[in-house]
Amino acid sequence: MTMTKQQKFKQIDGGVCAPSGFFASGVRAGIKKSKKDITVIYSEVPAVSAGVFTQSVTVAASITLDRQQLKRSKTAQAILVNSGNANACTGARGMMNAKQSVATVASALGIKESQVLVASTGVIGQFLPMDKLTLGIYDAVKHLRRDGSADAAEGICTTDTFPKEYAVEIDLGGVPVRIGGIAKGSGMIMPNMATMLAFITTDAKIASPLLRSLFSEANDLSFNRITVDGDTSTNDLSIILANGQAGNAEIKEGTAAYRKFSEALQHVLTVLSKMIVRDGEGATKFVEVTVNGAKTKQDAELAGRTICNSPLVKTAIHGEDANWGRILAAAGRSGISFNPDKTEIYFDDLRILGKNYDISFSEEKAKKILQQKDVTITVELNSGKHSATFWTCDLSAEYVRINGSYRS
Repeated sequence: MTMTKQQKFKQIDGGVCAPSGFFASGVRAGIKKSKKDITVIYSEVPAVSAGVFTQSVTVAASITLDRQQLKRSKTAQAILVNSGNANACTGARGMMNAKQSVATVASALGIKESQVLVASTGVIGQFLPMDKLTLGIYDAVKHLRRDGSADAAEGICTTDTFPKEYAVEIDLGGVPVRIGGIAKGSGMIMPNMATMLAFITTDAKIASPLLRSLFSEANDLSFNRITVDGDTSTNDLSIILANGQAGNAEIKEGTAAYRKFSEALQHVLTVLSKMIVRDGEGATKFVEVTVNGAKTKQDAELAGRTICNSPLVKTAIHGEDANWGRILAAAGRSGISFNPDKTEIYFDDLRILGKNYDISFSEEKAKKILQQKDVTITVELNSGKHSATFWTCDLSAEYVRINGSYRS
């Protein structure tokens, strides 16, 4: 069984405010009944920006507008996020409200409208309460602080049970460079941008094309590798701002600094991704699924996604049942080419399926593994050299309860 080494990074406090020159806030504007619902993230100087967005055809006004904004300008200085209302499927009025929000943020901060990005999360099909949102924006700008990341992380939550923030510091040529982030998400989570929001900041100096390339790759290996329920939403996005305030030499492709920054960025996104899965609606177990020995990278990814999205696999894990047949069946219907006779399946280090369908394993040991909060499943296809790792959770009756009354 192949084990992957993980790079160690220096974790620091501060989330999106850990990098130099970033401020954040989270306030209550009354969009939600009793919790913070407006977040603003601000860089004191224009920052190189990049974004990754949902692949759904049905998108919120914020997604359409941000795509336009990123084409309009390579930099951004502020991100506005509201929770409690998705501003999705709201037509021309929804787009008008999103643009009005951008104008309000720009006015409150004294910056150009081209420097503002927006995000929304919450119930689909309802118009934004612009009176509350406008007042909330001015309040959030007023409360911007260098230590405001925790409030910002709280302000973007919906059904999340805890706010999610993380930051690291790396050394680039003797200069400390920081990368921080906050994220939200617990339901409607599926690879290829799930119903989640993530906002990453860094004080690294890096050019726009390279940042966009690195950010896209890091998203593919993190946020696009998680699933809670196999559903994708209308508002999913991940945005990064790099303001260059660390004072490092500009990161160039192929250099040691490039590799170190790339690894650290992927690490931050992966940690936030795992937090989202751990907070999956109704989840009681965190599950890491690795597919090894696939003929192609695409095969490894397709098999991993299919296994992680299988309701039968997820309910078996919840029931602590070592039902390897459901895992093998999911791989079999994934559309990839492999020989089931050669396949092996492990729960942690316990082999529960050997080649030629050898199932001489201890049910008692398998049960103990599945009783843990964290479970690792490894599928050895023995058909090639490619691998992929995904993260998911179990599926419980609590998930049905939460989503059966989400709108009401």
